Amino acid sequence: MTTQPTGAAIPGSSLTAPTGPILLGTEFGPVSSAAERVAIDLAARARVPLLIVHVIDPGRLRLPGGRFAQRVDQVRAARETDAASLMERVRAAGVVPQLLIWNGDPATCVLEAARSEGASRIVLGSHGRGLIGRVFVGSVSATVADLADCPVDIVRGIGGVEEIVSRGPATLRA
Repeated sequence: MTTQPTGAAIPGSSLTAPTGPILLGTEFGPVSSAAERVAIDLAARARVPLLIVHVIDPGRLRLPGGRFAQRVDQVRAARETDAASLMERVRAAGVVPQLLIWNGDPATCVLEAARSEGASRIVLGSHGRGLIGRVFVGSVSATVADLADCPVDIVRGIGGVEEIVSRGPATLRA
């Protein structure tokens, strides 16, 4: 695990400069805020676009009994509003943003977006759950890191410090 103070060099940036877009998987909340900072900085340094991906998991919108707490279109509209300030921060950093809001399983959608858009790197936030939490809830970031075709940075922000775990593509680990 690499611990970096805010604004420090980003893992992997000195190895091979990204040539395609950086994909940021975000939930537009506190879990993703450190990953957002890291992804914007990396895209600005590499002078590549930032592909912002948010996934609406329809299964999480259901109440017990099968009724929906919110409709997907309502959630999508709210997420587009949430994305506006992030898009402005990306533009202010001199980076071209692109927003994708997909429906489905978060890990699967992030992987499909990365492959279809030719992402050179994926940056994701982490809840920092322990082993037991991952067993019961699962881990989008761990699944993406295990199956991605490009490097993945998993970022957990603690105060002004980002803890970043960088993993290479699955094809190189085989």
